[in-house]
Amino acid sequence: MTTERAFSVSVIPGPAEGRSPESITTIVAVMYYVYILASRKHGTLYIGVTRDLVRRLYEHKNDVVRGFTSRYSVHLLVWYESYDDPTNAIAREKELKKWRRDWKINLIERDNPNWEDLYNSIAR
Repeated sequence: MTTERAFSVSVIPGPAEGRSPESITTIVAVMYYVYILASRKHGTLYIGVTRDLVRRLYEHKNDVVRGFTSRYSVHLLVWYESYDDPTNAIAREKELKKWRRDWKINLIERDNPNWEDLYNSIAR
């Protein structure tokens, strides 16, 4: 399971001598996440996609937005993947939503057999 977040990379051109702060270019890589929430082990599942996983999970856990996850108490992060491209993340979300339930359960249990809430491992 990947746990990447957005990061920045500094590109420093040319030899070390004579560099000015203006010659350093910063590239920011934005990550996108596909995630599965559960109400409990083998309970109700929810699949979503977001650019800010920590913020979005906070919203789910605190029922900030009224909807499916608040109505059915679907608050446990049991699985997620990260992508550097929103198109691929959205395509993966759509693919997973079409999967049979037992395939989704197998996907979760491959990486998280005890269905532990992964939120604390990413919310630092």
